[in-house]
Amino acid sequence: MPYDVVVVGAGLAGLAAARQLCVHGLNVLVLEAGDDVGGRVRTDRIDGFTFDRGFQLYNPAYPEAARVLDHQALGLRPLTAGVVVSFADGRTRLGDPRSRPGWAIDSAASRTGSLPSKARFAGYALRVARTPATTLLRRDDTTSAVALRAAGIDDALFDKVLRPFLAGVFLEPDLKTSRRLMDLILKSFVAGTPAVPSSGMQAIPEQLRDALPAGAVRCNTTVKKAEPGLVVTEGGEFRVRAVVIAADAQQAKALNPRLSIPPGNSVTTWYHLATQTGDLLNDGAGVLVVDGDNRGPVLNSVVMTNAAPSYAPPGQVLITSSALGTNSSVEDERRVRTHLAAMYGVSTDRWEPLTHYAIPYALPAMPPPLQVPRSPKLTDGLFICGDYRETASIQGAMMSGRRAADAVLTDLGMR
Repeated sequence: MPYDVVVVGAGLAGLAAARQLCVHGLNVLVLEAGDDVGGRVRTDRIDGFTFDRGFQLYNPAYPEAARVLDHQALGLRPLTAGVVVSFADGRTRLGDPRSRPGWAIDSAASRTGSLPSKARFAGYALRVARTPATTLLRRDDTTSAVALRAAGIDDALFDKVLRPFLAGVFLEPDLKTSRRLMDLILKSFVAGTPAVPSSGMQAIPEQLRDALPAGAVRCNTTVKKAEPGLVVTEGGEFRVRAVVIAADAQQAKALNPRLSIPPGNSVTTWYHLATQTGDLLNDGAGVLVVDGDNRGPVLNSVVMTNAAPSYAPPGQVLITSSALGTNSSVEDERRVRTHLAAMYGVSTDRWEPLTHYAIPYALPAMPPPLQVPRSPKLTDGLFICGDYRETASIQGAMMSGRRAADAVLTDLGMR
């Protein structure tokens, strides 16, 4: 059948673009090289366990995602707002005393920063939360590290809390990421609590797919060429009114070598089956744990089943942990488990490694100056989208997809 637009790639950006185009009455075909939708937001469901391919969270405060997704259908399971900081001589909990009054004494402890420093950080985050995103993206840009230091953050809060926490967000340890991106992320943290869908992160792209007409997505279809008005696959070609390249950054560059793409930050996510109960680990809270002493490879860890019991069979306790790089040998797993013993303060000798995911291009690097949004139009009849064109987040991917679709609609005289 004739198609108006072919979208190359069924990740979040491509599905968001396809949705917007279909809403406006265009006949759209999405071609995906993989065996299912989602791109980097994929989930494996094996023997009653839910394994996201990489530790990812969804913030219901993302404005573009909230505009098009059915949160109730996703069955969002929020993590505990806050963080547990592990040290060689104990652990400290930090959180908003209004939601976690039992953490108030720990939150005030000087080992994680002075009270004035914490007040300055809280003030910074609140100011960001009240500032429109468009204004945040126009501010003078610098690295996140420089911006936090300029805000008056002391060494203890910076080195023992913010650096390890944000390193897990950006997937880089030195906080060289643009302060514009950090500000947008802090804004979302103030507005909403990160969560996971009860059936795994892939439920998000699956919901976008299911909103499209039947047969609009074809998986296991590799695109060999994507040019204005023309897409060539192994099985044939499509001549259309417009083409949207929504593949990941590296695949997009393979299709259009003139593209400039950012380097990627890598991560390995490990899943372990714990022998302790969820109530013993973090007092039953599904809270992020970081190492204030930076003693090993683990960036962060969480008792996933404390937040989302559906991620494991009844009575099983699933631990999700992430480390920078793509090191996934038996020795690497042993080092991770040793570090987790120090972070949780329990024996991990009998923890069972279930699976792991080494992801070379988990997030596009976003150093300053961060320039977004970037034009989605490459030339007449050819458009592009992806989180690397906007911001490295679910919000960025979906917003980039809608911008690309709107550009197509404008070129076709439909807006």
